[in-house]
Amino acid sequence: MTCGKAESLVLPGVLTAAEAARTVRGVLAEQRPDGAIPWFRGHHLDPWDHVEAAMALDAAGEHDHAEAAYHWLARHQLPDGSWYSAYADGDASRPTDLARETNFCAYVAVGVWHHYLATRDETFVERLWPVVERAITFVLQLQQPGGQIGWKREADGTPVADALLTGSSSVYQALRCALALAEHRREPQPGWELAAGWLGHALRHHPELFLDKSHYSMDWYYPVLGGALRGEAARERIAADWERFVVPELGVRCVLPNPWVTGGESAELALALWAMGDAERAALILRWIRHLRADDGMYWTGYVFADAAVWPVERTAWTAGSLLLAVAALVGEEATATVFGGERLPTVLEPDCCAGATR
Repeated sequence: MTCGKAESLVLPGVLTAAEAARTVRGVLAEQRPDGAIPWFRGHHLDPWDHVEAAMALDAAGEHDHAEAAYHWLARHQLPDGSWYSAYADGDASRPTDLARETNFCAYVAVGVWHHYLATRDETFVERLWPVVERAITFVLQLQQPGGQIGWKREADGTPVADALLTGSSSVYQALRCALALAEHRREPQPGWELAAGWLGHALRHHPELFLDKSHYSMDWYYPVLGGALRGEAARERIAADWERFVVPELGVRCVLPNPWVTGGESAELALALWAMGDAERAALILRWIRHLRADDGMYWTGYVFADAAVWPVERTAWTAGSLLLAVAALVGEEATATVFGGERLPTVLEPDCCAGATR
């Protein structure tokens, strides 16, 4: 297995060229021959983390392996445009969670746009554009009157109207990437633009529309990571809960009050910090989580600092992937900087009628 341009993912105190290559090899080792990327061999695959790992492979120059991951999604998309929430070891014939989550399904748009920016492969876009269209159609069928996105359909097809702030923030980023693809193909999608405008308004101004998950760190930083908040609003949000969630020298708590820091949340916070212009603290967070790095170049999911114990005892492709993507953004890798920086994604305006009210 080669490691593309992994040598470019070098950040002092975080990754050397050799360490980056080892981490990329670790992610590649989890990928199945059919392109599926489960959390690790023998565990399940979910569509969101599958895409996150594929994006990391593109950032490292492993474009053929990333493309295989997207073709896995294309082959196994359900007739309504969705995917199941989990598949045993990435085996599409063995779904283990028949619910279909909106943010899981929308994230393919982020990955496809990222892959195109990394490769400029028009044939790939031609093949995957219908996949993105169908996925976005599925997701927007669950948009609620306030703009928020209902978080899933149950196994029997029943829509769940309850919305998650983290999930809707991820969908917001996905809609902007889907709109970038639509612009590239000269296929305007005014309905998507309107939906993204309402969603952005909900994320910025109506926290009451979302289930209260404020004890999870993802609900803290995801409006920034997904691009709904930037500038002073982003800085104020991060400052407000920094001391609640950040454990100096160790990383970011996953959920309060548990004494547990996790690599994925730490790397995602680093990406959010970078996106709002705070590269210094982003790099600091990534240096802190070197204690989660294993000898094989992968990263432990988390660490219970009250017990000085790694937990759970697993090293996931998506944890390594989030670390690689954060480093890629910090070193200026174009595709990653574009999809997470947001400045070069289509601008989405709140509808004129939004003046402080939901629809």
